[in-house]
Amino acid sequence: MVRRPVFPHLECSSLSERLEWLGVGTGRMNRKASNIMPLYEHVYLARQDLTAQQVDELTAQFKGVIEQMGGKVANSEYWGVKSLSYRLRKNRKAHFTLMNIDAPAAAVAEVERQQRLNEDVLRQLTVRVEAHESGPSAMMRKADRERDRDERRGERRREREGRGPREEADESDTTSEE
Repeated sequence: MVRRPVFPHLECSSLSERLEWLGVGTGRMNRKASNIMPLYEHVYLARQDLTAQQVDELTAQFKGVIEQMGGKVANSEYWGVKSLSYRLRKNRKAHFTLMNIDAPAAAVAEVERQQRLNEDVLRQLTVRVEAHESGPSAMMRKADRERDRDERRGERRREREGRGPREEADESDTTSEE
């Protein structure tokens, strides 16, 4: 019976042999090796009592940190105030903001650190992605669908009442002239 060591990677003489035994470096080409920075999607939640302008200022501040550290924000979307599933620091709602980031990991870590220190930021989540989504995000597409649905409902209601969209516009013109 041959005795095999429990931790064979510890018996390797060099660090490269240990890493090779663990399977590091055997996969596809690393993004860092090709001189391309990793891509991230970063969402943060801000307190509900802030204004949209204050949330935009926070976003600009975080963009500045990323750009100072050699990265860039490819896209930023403000999703608006949404209800939370449960209370976070006595808040039932929060401002949601998404940033698509192309930056080194150190820049993302610094933004997350500053957000943990900021009292206005309730939560943040950063996910590394292979590619950024082109066009609007799923949340923005959902908002567009809801707006279209509400417009269709309004048109149907006007049709049921016997007025078309044209007649309603004419009535608003006559009331403004009086």
